[in-house]
Order: sequence, then C-alpha cells, then structure tokens
Amino acid sequence: MGADSAREPSPTLELVRALIAQASVTPVDGGCQDLLARRLQASGFAAERFDRKGVANLWLQRGSGAPTFVFAGHTDVVPAGPPGQWQSDPFVPVERDGFLYGRGAADMKTSLAAFAVAAEEFVAARPAHGGTIALLLTSDEEGPAVDGTVAVVEALRARGQAIDYCLVGEPTCVKRLGDTVKNGRRGSLSGRLIVHGVQGHVAYPQLARNPIHEFAPALDELANTEWDAGNADFPPTTFQVSNIRAGTGAGNVIPGTCEVEFNLRFSPVSTPAMLTSRVERILFAHSVDFSIEWTVGAQPFHCAPGPLMDALSGSIQDVLGVTVTRSTTGGTSDGRFLATLCGQVVEFGPVNASIHKIDEHVRIADIDPLKNVYRTTLERLLP
Repeated sequence: MGADSAREPSPTLELVRALIAQASVTPVDGGCQDLLARRLQASGFAAERFDRKGVANLWLQRGSGAPTFVFAGHTDVVPAGPPGQWQSDPFVPVERDGFLYGRGAADMKTSLAAFAVAAEEFVAARPAHGGTIALLLTSDEEGPAVDGTVAVVEALRARGQAIDYCLVGEPTCVKRLGDTVKNGRRGSLSGRLIVHGVQGHVAYPQLARNPIHEFAPALDELANTEWDAGNADFPPTTFQVSNIRAGTGAGNVIPGTCEVEFNLRFSPVSTPAMLTSRVERILFAHSVDFSIEWTVGAQPFHCAPGPLMDALSGSIQDVLGVTVTRSTTGGTSDGRFLATLCGQVVEFGPVNASIHKIDEHVRIADIDPLKNVYRTTLERLLP
C-alpha cells in the first residue's frame, strides 16, 4: 500500500473496509446491519428489525422528539461479475493509488459508514441533543425492492411515526464530491408489448403477416415522440426499448409474434395514465395488432426548497467549498418510498462513475469529508 500505510487510521475508512468485506449480494445482508447496529447501540441507539421474506431491514433510533432526521441506505450490492476481471478480490477491500476498491465501495458502503460515524460523533458532542436521529437500512434496494424500504415505511406509517428529514446515501456526485445532490427522481413506467402476426414461410409473405414489419413504423414514431418538455426541476420524459424478441431461430420462417420491452422515465409533467394512453393511440394509429402489460415501477418525487436542502447545501459549501447542483436525473432509488412518508427527501453520496462496474472504487480522500458533511447537516437541523 506504500505511503497510504503511514496515514493515521480513520474510523470511517476502517468501517467502510469492514462493510466491503461482507459479501452482501442482494438480497443478502451478509452481517452488515448487525455490524452497524453494534456500533450505534454503543451510542445509545435502539435497534428494531422489520425483516420480510428473507430481506433484512433495520431501524436504528436515538431520541423520541421532533424533528426526526433519518439517514437511509442499503447494505446489499449488485453481483461482482467475473472475479477474474477485477484487479483484486471484489470482497477484499484494497487501497491502491489513493482509491479504495471493492464491490459496494461507492454504492453504498462508504455512505453507510459515513452515516454511522457522523451519528457517533454528533452524539458524543451533543449527548442531550434534541429531536430524533434514525438510520433505515435494507438489503433489498438492488433487487426487486418490494420487501425492503417499502416494508419499513409501511410499518412506520402504521404506528404513526413521522419523519421530518431524510437523507439517502445514494452516490450522486459526477466529477467531484459535493457537485451534485438529487432533490427528486423521475418516475418509471415499463411496458411489455406483444405484437401479433401470422407465422409463415419467408418465400410466401402473402400467406403470413410479419409482426416486426407491422410494428416498425410505430416504433419509429414512439422513439421520436416528444412526450413532454419537463419543467424547471425535471428533464423531459424519455422512451427507450430494452429488448425485442421474435422468430423461431430458423432463417426461413416469418415470426408469428414480436415481444417488445420498453421503459418511459417520466417527469411529473406526465402521468402513467397519460403515457399509456398516448402509447396505445400510436399503436392503434399504425393498425398494430397488440396486447400490452404495464408496470409502474416508481412515481416521481421532488423535494422543494426547504430546511433539509438548505442545511445540506450549506454543509457541502462549508466542508468541501463546493456550490452544489441539484438534479433529478438518473434511475430510481428508495427515495420514492420514503417520499410517501416524508416531504423532505434528498440524496447525497460519493462520485458515481464506478458504480455497478468492475473495479468499483471510491476516492479515499473523500471518505472523511463525506462523513463531515453528514455530521454538519445533522448539527444544522437538530437542536
């Protein structure tokens, strides 16, 4: 490790390393939540489990008054892929050239460690703090996300527990730590389309009906439609085809059906009902014989300017000297579930350039500053 070995040990870095070493491939938690619970129970946090259908869900809480500030995140990671393509074992944290490598380093075990140490430091400095600090952790964010954060939110709502501020540790930054905060996310609407034709021999097309040919003009229109113009906070809605399947494998058979999977990432300017209606109108206009299944994966959410955004932006400026950009781009996150219970939900975490990739990594010099941003945000919001 060269000169890195002479560095004073950082509690946050050491905790990141310990978390990476747990092979918590979704929906497995791998002991991460127990590790974090032990750490924070020593600082007076009470641990409560909301496990469901093999998914590990943990709620850690200190205090009982208002306001309630929640750090939210996930302990599960995506599969590492072929281990031989990594420069080192993906579940053995390795420091190299100023970076810490390992699956989950950026998404999102650095954030989890920074949450925990920020909370420890805050409590040590203000043992009689007002308000409530909590951590909400799940092992079902990278998977189907049906038994994770949503299960905890359901339980909290059922007992009438309010959340005033929620900071999700998703890796949001683009080029340097502090450059981007997500103050909302677009919705996700998926369609599974079956275009019906008539199978036949390619030499006798008059006796068949090719579903690929019949769908092609409609696809061209769908791909070039302007669904909306977005608004000041959200980019325009986008349409993308992810999979097209047709044929028997034989080169001389016109297929009888064509299956198309597509997704619309939509701004609040549009609704799922509006989008499904427009897609189907285009298909009907092109005389496509079809059936379709729709899935709303997420509704959009947006955090309006307010105390949380002000506190986080101010902390980033004070700790990092960076003026943050607010963004609603990217994929879905568990923020969509938390936004149903809390009006102030934002996301902030490390640079996201290596997430879900071979040799995922985080800049070591960013780890303690991230923790300091989290702690300073706590200090600004809790009395």
